[in-house]
Amino acid sequence: MTSSRYWLARLLQIFGYSPKNHRLADAASEMHLLREAEVQLGAGIWENVESIEALSMEYWNLRKFIKAKEIIQEKVALRQAELNLAHEQRASVLGSTPEIHQELTDVRDELLRILEQLVQRRDEIIAEAREIRRNYDGLKMKLEVITKEAASTGSKLESLDPVKSRLAELKVQFSELKQQRTQIATEIEAGGLKVDLVDTQLNAKKKDQRLYASEAFQVISEGNKEISVLKAEIGLLDSQMRQRYSEIGRFVSYHIHDPACVKALVSQHGLAEVMVALRHSIVLNQRLGGRA
Repeated sequence: MTSSRYWLARLLQIFGYSPKNHRLADAASEMHLLREAEVQLGAGIWENVESIEALSMEYWNLRKFIKAKEIIQEKVALRQAELNLAHEQRASVLGSTPEIHQELTDVRDELLRILEQLVQRRDEIIAEAREIRRNYDGLKMKLEVITKEAASTGSKLESLDPVKSRLAELKVQFSELKQQRTQIATEIEAGGLKVDLVDTQLNAKKKDQRLYASEAFQVISEGNKEISVLKAEIGLLDSQMRQRYSEIGRFVSYHIHDPACVKALVSQHGLAEVMVALRHSIVLNQRLGGRA
C-alpha cells in the first residue's frame, strides 16, 4: 500500500466503497511478512551490531546461544555415532546365533523391532503433545491479554469464541495423545516381558550373547532418548535465537538512517528499506480498516 493508493482508497471510501475486512487482512498478511523479515534481517547482520549499545544484550545472548548450540550438536553427533555402533554390535550378535536357536532369535528380533517402533512412536507423541501444549499456552495468553486490554480500555470485547473453541480442541487433542502415550507404554512393557520370556528359552551357552544384545538394545534405547532430549534443547535455542534476531532486525529497521545501523546493514540495506515500506503500508491499511 503506497501513499497514492491510500488516497485513492480514501476517495473510494467517500463514495461508499469500503472493504475494511480486506484491508485488515492485507495488514495482517503484511505484518506476518514484516516479522519474518525482521528475523531474516537480524540473522543476516547480528554479527555487525556488537558496537550498538542498545543491541548489546541481544548480541551477547546470540553469541552464548550459538556456542551452546554447537556444543549440543557435537553431543548429538557423538551419541549418534555410539548409537550406530550399538546397532552394528546388536546385528552382529544376532547374526552369529547358532542355527538351532534361529527360530527363537527371529522371534526376539521381531519383538525388538516392534519395541523400537513403539519407542519411536512414543517420542513422536511426546513431541506432538509438547507442541500442542505450547500452542495451547499461546492461545490462553492471547485470551487473557485481549480480555484485560478490553477491560482496561473499556472497549468492546471482540468475539473470543473461535479462540475458546480452538483451546477446547487442543485440550481434547492433548488428552488423546496422553491416552496414546499410556497405551504405548503398556505395549512397551508387555513387549519387554515377551523379550524376557524368549530369552529364558534360549540355550544357556548363548547367555553371554543374549546379555551383549540386551546391553546393545539398552544403549540404543537410552541413546534415542538422549538424542531426543538434545534435539529438544536445540529447538529451544533456535526459538530463543529467532527472538533475538527479530529484536535486532526490528531495531535496525526502525533506525535505518542511524550511522551505526547503516554500518551494520552492509549489504542488507535493501531489505531494511522494504521493511520500512511494509511498516508504512500496514499503518495505511489499518487506517483504511478502521483500526488506526
